Amino acid sequence: METNQTPEKRNVKKTSRYLAMSILERTDKTGSYSNLLINEAIQKNKLSAADARLLTELVYGVLQRKLTLDFYLSPFLNEDKKIDIWVRNLLRLSIYQMIYLDKIPVHAILFEAVEVAKKKGHVGISKFINGVLRNADRNGFPSVEKIADPIERLSIELSMPRWLVEKFTADIGLEETKKLGESLLRPSHSSARVNEKFLTVEEALEAMEEEGFDVRKSMISPVGIVSDGGHFASSPLFQSGQLTIQDESSQLVAPALQLEPHHQVLDACAAPGGKTTHIASYLSVEEGGKVTALDLHEHKVALITENAKRMHVEDVVTAMKLDARNVDQEFSDEQFDRILVDAPCSGLGLMRRKPDIKYTKKEKDLLNLQKIQLGILEQVAPKLKVGGLLVYSTCTIANEENKETVENFLAAHADFEKVPVRTEESLSGCLKDGFLQLYPHDFGTDGFFISCLRKIQN
Repeated sequence: METNQTPEKRNVKKTSRYLAMSILERTDKTGSYSNLLINEAIQKNKLSAADARLLTELVYGVLQRKLTLDFYLSPFLNEDKKIDIWVRNLLRLSIYQMIYLDKIPVHAILFEAVEVAKKKGHVGISKFINGVLRNADRNGFPSVEKIADPIERLSIELSMPRWLVEKFTADIGLEETKKLGESLLRPSHSSARVNEKFLTVEEALEAMEEEGFDVRKSMISPVGIVSDGGHFASSPLFQSGQLTIQDESSQLVAPALQLEPHHQVLDACAAPGGKTTHIASYLSVEEGGKVTALDLHEHKVALITENAKRMHVEDVVTAMKLDARNVDQEFSDEQFDRILVDAPCSGLGLMRRKPDIKYTKKEKDLLNLQKIQLGILEQVAPKLKVGGLLVYSTCTIANEENKETVENFLAAHADFEKVPVRTEESLSGCLKDGFLQLYPHDFGTDGFFISCLRKIQN
């Protein structure tokens, strides 16, 4: 039962299960990001901490395991009969609880499902749902192990579309693909970057522990801290700009640029500004250093400026509304010492935190995105000084958007050469052919790719 409602005044539409069903329906129908819908529902319905946790668990749990849940449901449904999206999601929610949340008794799961069905639909649908769930409870679920095709079995087991399993198996092998997929089913941790302008990582850890956070040093970023629970944005250190929320993997980008205080830097795809402010921490206004941060949208440009002010680096940050493919309109050739292209991508490295991505991306998207990525690189390349460095990074784990994009660019630009990415020794195993490719199962971070190119005299 939900904790925020008394039995007498219980409003089914404000319960975590009803809200979870509604969010899942919206993600299916509109492609909205579940994390944004969850936050909206928590605020709008003023959920207690316990109900907010349950809502989050239910939505992410179902999204992470959607294909597995559909497999478990399949013997109890007539696939020739059309089922409304919300009905299927209510069944998924219920099966998820029955299998993965063993502290909730089955009778309570059935009762809640029937109550939600009555409120959303009618008595006939509530009887249908009750029948399906009782049948599943009575007969048990089919075994994934009985699927003969190893790719199909892994697809169902990991709840990863078949084309992705085939793709990753071709790239990294069956066993590594299994490790990758299993890691995506585990909870993500929170990470933040310490602003060393104000305090050390050790001082930040001590302060956070005093605030009640369970925190530890990042294994891969010298300025990163990690927490399995807690909300970094609620810390006074965040509000005062002494730390900022940023995944550990993306904290490796600014060091890869090999920055010096006087550098002129272009951050071509900058919002919301995490990497911009990290770059800015290396620059000095006294020595003329500056980072120019671009984004397509006005509200995102405002976000970059806001983050720069909070992190106390606004004196070396200029945010501009500009498509990176139109840099010729604003900048001279060979104007910048360093350029960062943190390119638009499929986001397949974010599947743990945004499980919706698994189901919305298609194979053709990867090559379409590669065209955009190459278009940006093509336009910014002339703006880099000879001897300068261009770092190309993405939050995807697809070769088409990473290694292939860079190699295609190099093949067309004799005035650029690849240089090994400068990074921490702990990441040496993730360096291949001079590129850094982090997979989500390597260190429990987002998947991430970094490459570094130097402009040479043609």
